[in-house]
Amino acid sequence: MKRLFGAAWVIARRDYVATVFSRIFILFLATPIFPVLFGLMFGSIGAHHDRAPSRPEVALVTDAPATAALVAARAGLARRLGDDALPDLASLPPAGSHEARALILRRDGGYVAVLDGSLADPHLLLSSRAPDGMSDALGLLVDTARAHVALGRAAPPPVALGHASVTVRADESGVADARSGLASGAQTGLFVLMVLLAGMSLSTFIEEKSNKVIEVLAAAVPVDAIFLGKLASMLAIALTFVTVWGIVIAVGLFAVKPDLIAALPVPAVGWPVFCVLTVAYFIGNYLLLGAVFLGIGSQAGSPREIQVMALPVTMLQLLFYGLAAAGVDHPHGGIALAAALFPWCSPLAMLARAAELPTLWPHLLALVWQAIWLVIALRFAAGLFRSAVLKSGGGRPWWKRGFASQ
Repeated sequence: MKRLFGAAWVIARRDYVATVFSRIFILFLATPIFPVLFGLMFGSIGAHHDRAPSRPEVALVTDAPATAALVAARAGLARRLGDDALPDLASLPPAGSHEARALILRRDGGYVAVLDGSLADPHLLLSSRAPDGMSDALGLLVDTARAHVALGRAAPPPVALGHASVTVRADESGVADARSGLASGAQTGLFVLMVLLAGMSLSTFIEEKSNKVIEVLAAAVPVDAIFLGKLASMLAIALTFVTVWGIVIAVGLFAVKPDLIAALPVPAVGWPVFCVLTVAYFIGNYLLLGAVFLGIGSQAGSPREIQVMALPVTMLQLLFYGLAAAGVDHPHGGIALAAALFPWCSPLAMLARAAELPTLWPHLLALVWQAIWLVIALRFAAGLFRSAVLKSGGGRPWWKRGFASQ
């Protein structure tokens, strides 16, 4: 066992130093910048071409008192509802006939409706471009204007309620919905990181296999140590990537929007435990996926085969994410339980569970369960590599071979 971990440490240190202390690693660290730049660029192009729609405008061809009452009613309602909730009003000379009112809509395409007559007997003519609810908005204006005209000076002044002096805490359903949203967000973030980082394990063996170093390496150290060392180096590289970007994002958030964290709902297990479990499940998810991807990638003989494998591997990750996400809304349901038991969905499902449910002992069992399957996956990948690539192993079942066997 000492020889196994010693050899794995040497291989992990070699791969980590060769990757992190290379110039290409800077480009790897800068990878998330490019989607952000593309998003900003296309967003600015869309904002340039898609101008915000202006408020619809209604032509008033009523008499002077009715027009003044309607304009005053709109001003009062706009203070309550907002200026964009009501159409703009434009006063025009009275039109004597239906044909004249229709001509206003046809001649000037800026108007979506014409309102004429008096407050006691108004008439509305709508354009085909009028948005839904225009007649109701104009009806509200007419009703408000009528009330003010009828009451005159007896109309009571507007009530100023201000803000509530006491804030009522959200009910249990509101807290559950907020935690469900946090669970989905954390789950999605972990999935995105896995898509970005776990696929690196596919191409780990290509260099050694192309220059025949793998035969020398396999003759010097146990094959299990090779897989363990390479998986550990990939995990260390991924943690370096996450640490660098975590610091950058944290500094940016505290500098630009420091109150964002306070606005998030508190996880059921509390923030300190949730952060520890997030790191633990990231490591568990990466190791489980990495072990499978190492086994698959070790069978490839060329970079072209790795490229062919990339899409099925991504779809496999998407399938795991879909199963885990299906149980977020019902953490006690059968789908959530199945996702928690299936090893390669378990980290995603249990991370969501940590946000929604306060019990801690299932997380201890889940981490032990994931560690067991990690050992199984590594042993299977190493055994497959021996028999299919190195053509060794003597036909003994992989589960009967010792860690130190060649």
